[in-house]
Amino acid sequence: MTDSTDHLYNLHGDVLAAMRRGPKAFAKLAFVLSDAEEPADTDFGHFRDRIVAAGPGDELTALWHRTLTAWDLVEQPDWSDAPARTDERRADTYARLGFGPDLRKALDLAVPVFKEPGATVISKDFTSWYSRDAAAARSFYWNSYEQLLRRKGWSDAAVSSLDEASHAVVERLSDPTRTEAYGARGLVVGYVQSGKTANFTGVTAKAIDAGYRLVIVLGGTLNLLRGQTQRRLDMELIGQENILRGADPSDPDALVGIDYQDDEDWPAKFVSHGHRPFNIERLTTRDNDYRSLLQGIRALEIEKREPHLPLYVPENLHRAAARVMVVKKNKSVLTNLVKDLKKIGPILREIPTLIIDDESDQASVNTSDPKKWESGQIQRTAINGLISQLLSLLPRAQYVGYTATPFANVFIDPSDGEDIFPRDFLISLPRPVDYMGVQDFHDLDGDGAAEETHVRGIHEATGDRLQEAMDAFVLTGALKLYRADHGVPEGPFRHHTMLVHESVKMDDHADLALRINTQWHKAGYTSHEGHARLEELLTKDFARYADDSLPTPATYADLRPYVSRARQLINAGGNPVVVVNGDTDRYFSQIDLDFDRTPNVWKILVGGTKLSRGFTVEGLTVTYYRRTTRQADTLMQMGRWFGFRPGYRDLVRLYIGREEPLTKTQTVDLYEAFEAICQDEETFRSQLSRYAELVDGKPQVTPAQIPPLVSQHLPWIKPSGRNKMFNAELVEIRSPGQWVEPTAYPTDAAALRHNTEIWQPALDALGQDISVFVTLSEGDRGNYIRYPAKTSILSHDQLLGIMSMLAWGRPDLFDPHLAYLKDASDAGCATDDWALILPQTSGRTSVTARILGSQPLTLVQRKRNARGVFNRISGVSHRQSAERIAGLHPLSEDDPFASQLHQPRRGAVLLYPIVNPDLGDPADLVTGGGIDPAKVVLAAAFIPASDPTAKTAACLRFRAIDSAHAESPFVSVLA
Repeated sequence: MTDSTDHLYNLHGDVLAAMRRGPKAFAKLAFVLSDAEEPADTDFGHFRDRIVAAGPGDELTALWHRTLTAWDLVEQPDWSDAPARTDERRADTYARLGFGPDLRKALDLAVPVFKEPGATVISKDFTSWYSRDAAAARSFYWNSYEQLLRRKGWSDAAVSSLDEASHAVVERLSDPTRTEAYGARGLVVGYVQSGKTANFTGVTAKAIDAGYRLVIVLGGTLNLLRGQTQRRLDMELIGQENILRGADPSDPDALVGIDYQDDEDWPAKFVSHGHRPFNIERLTTRDNDYRSLLQGIRALEIEKREPHLPLYVPENLHRAAARVMVVKKNKSVLTNLVKDLKKIGPILREIPTLIIDDESDQASVNTSDPKKWESGQIQRTAINGLISQLLSLLPRAQYVGYTATPFANVFIDPSDGEDIFPRDFLISLPRPVDYMGVQDFHDLDGDGAAEETHVRGIHEATGDRLQEAMDAFVLTGALKLYRADHGVPEGPFRHHTMLVHESVKMDDHADLALRINTQWHKAGYTSHEGHARLEELLTKDFARYADDSLPTPATYADLRPYVSRARQLINAGGNPVVVVNGDTDRYFSQIDLDFDRTPNVWKILVGGTKLSRGFTVEGLTVTYYRRTTRQADTLMQMGRWFGFRPGYRDLVRLYIGREEPLTKTQTVDLYEAFEAICQDEETFRSQLSRYAELVDGKPQVTPAQIPPLVSQHLPWIKPSGRNKMFNAELVEIRSPGQWVEPTAYPTDAAALRHNTEIWQPALDALGQDISVFVTLSEGDRGNYIRYPAKTSILSHDQLLGIMSMLAWGRPDLFDPHLAYLKDASDAGCATDDWALILPQTSGRTSVTARILGSQPLTLVQRKRNARGVFNRISGVSHRQSAERIAGLHPLSEDDPFASQLHQPRRGAVLLYPIVNPDLGDPADLVTGGGIDPAKVVLAAAFIPASDPTAKTAACLRFRAIDSAHAESPFVSVLA
C-alpha cells in the first residue's frame, strides 16, 4: 500500500491522471496541481535520483512503468505521429513531457521500450466514436478488470497490449448511441491456447462500459465448456456484487443457492466492485444455461428511465443494467432464446447487443452444400441459422467471432448479408509474452534447438516410446513437486496432466486406456528397475534441458521422495487414466474432470476430438500424439501442447509420430505435417500484416477484399473440412520442382488458332539443330533410351507472357498455377528462364508439319476423355531430362545435353503439337507441308526450377468466393 506521506508519488499520480489525452508539459501541470508558490524544478533532480535508486516495489517507478508502457503501445494517438512500440514514440513522449537527457536515460533503464509486435488489423473504414477520451470517461468495468489482471501478475506490457487489442475491437463496433441501427461483423484470430478469453473479456468490459446492454457469449457445445467460460466471466468481470444481487455476503441464509458456494476460489478470487454505476444481471449461471421463460422474458425486459425516448439514447442507456448470458451452441438452447426474444417486441430494435462467438469456426459456419440449395434459397445448418435469426432480431447486434483456426470463417461468402463473414474487421492478435507455441516446438529457422529441447519423435527404430512418455509424466510431476518445495509458486502445479491421442474411435480409446493402465501397473515405479529408468531419463533428458533459473535437483536421490508422491497423486483412486470422449454433460460430470472444482487433477487423459477443441487441459506437460487427419484446422486444434507453462516450460515434452499410416500404402510424418500447417498459419498472418498498413490514413483492403490468405503446404491436409470449403476457391499452386501439366484445353477452332499464334514467337525461336537427350527407359534401371528434340531458351517474362494470354477450356484449373508463375517474391521458387523442349520422333508413322510457317515439327497424337480434357500430355522419358535441367536430379555424363542446359534458377518446358486421332489420320491433316493451326493443340507441361538448398515448399492458396462480385477480381496477392 502506498505511503500517504510519499509526496513525490502523490504529485506524480495527480499529474499523470490529468494527462488523459496524452503526455503534456509535466513541470507546468505539476505547478498547477501542487501547493507550491514557485514552479517545480524543471531539472527534475529528485525524480531522477528516485528512479535511479529505486528498488523492487518502488511505487513511483511502477507508476511510470505503467504510464510509459501504455503510451508506447497506444495505436495512432492524436498526440503523436511516431509509430507505436518504437524509440521514436518514446522520444516524442519525453519531448512533450519536457524531460531532459539525464532523466530520459534513467527512465529508459527503468522502463525499456516494449517493441514486440501488436495486433494486426484489416478493417473497413469506420466512423470514429470510441476515442481514448470516450473510453476513459466510462471505464468502470474495464478499470476493475485491468486491476484484477495486475493483481494476477500480468506485466504492464501484457495489460497495455490487451488494452490496445480490445480497444481495436470495440472502436470498430457500432456506436451504441447511434440513431441508425448497424451491426458490425468481425473476427479475432488468436493462437491455440493463447488467452483469447482474456481478450473477449476485455472487449466485453469495454463494450458494457460504452453502453452495450445485452451480451450473448456463445461458449462451446457442452455445458462443461460453457460453464468454464461463465465462471471466468463471473470471476473476472461480473463480480461478487452482481452475483449476489444485493445479498449480504456475511449472511449464510442469503447465500443459499449461490452457484459458487462449493468453489474453493469463492469469494477470495472473485472480483469485488463495491459501489458500481450500474448492475450486470446474469441470465445464465455456472450450472444453468439459458432457460426459456423462467429467466427469459422478464429478465430481458429492459426498463427505460425516459419511456418516451429510445433505449439507445444516453439518458436511458447509461442508467440501464446490462444483461449477460453464456449459452451453448446448442439447437434447443438457441431456439428457446430466439423464441423469447421474439416475444419482447419493438424494444429489441433498440438494444445495443454484443454477440461473442468463441471457437467461431465450430458449429457456427454454414456447412450445407450450395449446389443442393433450391434456386435463390440459402439453406443453413441449425446453429448457423439460429445465429442468423439472432442477428436479424437484434439489428443493433455486433457479432465478433474468436478462433485460432480461422480458415472456415474466411471461406464464408462475403455477400451473404445474413451470415457471419467478418465484413467489417479481421484482427490478428500478437503472440503473447511467455506463450509456448510454434517456435518452441518447430525449428522454422532451422537451428534445431526447439525440436531437440521439447520434441521426441516416434520412429520405427524407437518403438512406440509409450513407456518413456509415461516415465516422463511421472518424472515431470516429481520435478514440479520439488520446485514447489523450493520457492516456485505452487499455483501452476495444481494440475498435472498427460494427453494421449491416437484415434478418434471410442472403441480404440477404451483399448488404449486398458493398455496404458496395464502398462502403468507393470512399470515398477516403486522397484529398483523403475527408479533406474527414471534416473536415466532425468540424466539424459530433463537435467540436460533444465531451466537454470528454476530449482532442479542435483541428483536423482534428491528427487526420489517426490517421485513417490507424484506416483501416488497420479494413481489416486487406483486408475491413472481418464477417457475423455463423451458427447454429453452427464458424461463429463461422471468422470469428474472439472479443473475448476477439482483440487488436483493428476491424470493421463486418453481421447480424441473432445480433447481437441475448446477443452482446456490444465497442467498439460507430456503429450503423446499419433493420430493423422486430413484437415489443417483439426490438426492445429490438437496443439494442446501450446499455451502458458509458468514454472515448467522446460519440462514440456511432445512425443509425436514420425512414420504414421495415412493409407494402406502411404505413411506420413506427423511432426512435419504439423510444421506444414504452422507454416500455413504463419503465411496467413504474414498476408494480414502485408495489407494492414494504412495508406494515406485509409485501409488498403477491407476483409472482403483480402487476397488469398489460406495456404496448404501439404497436399493431403486440407485447410478445413470439406463441408466448410464449399465457398473456397483455389487461387494459387506453388510448385517448385514439381510438374505442372494443364490438360483442359479449348476445343473451339478460334481459340485453338489464337493459342497457336500466341506460341508462334517461341516456335520461331527454336534452333535448327537436333539435340539428343538420354534417359532411362520407364521402369528399367539399366536400359537407356535416346530422343531427339528441338530446343531454345525463353526468358521468364516471355513464358509468362505466353501463358497469360492463352485461352483455356477450364481457366480455373490453370489460374492457380499462373498465379505462382507471376509471383516473383519467393526467391527460393523463382525461375529466371526456361529451357523449351519439343521432342521429335522419326519413323514410318511419324508425321511432321509446319505450324504458321515454322520449321517442320513432329505432331503428337493424344485423345481427350469424356470430360473433354487430356488424360496426360508429356512422356515419362522426356520428363527425366527436363527434371535434370530444372535441378531435380544430379547432372550426369549419361545425359550430357540436359546437363549442359542446366543453370541455377532455370525451369524446363515440354511443348507438344497435339492432334486428335479421332479426327482422322494425322497425315491427312497436313496440306502442302503445313497444318491448319485451328486443328492443333499446343500443349505444354512445365517444371519450375528447384533449389535443393532453398527452404521453400509446394503449397496451395485459397480465397473465399464473393457471390456478389463474381466478375470482379480480388486484390491480387501479386500486387
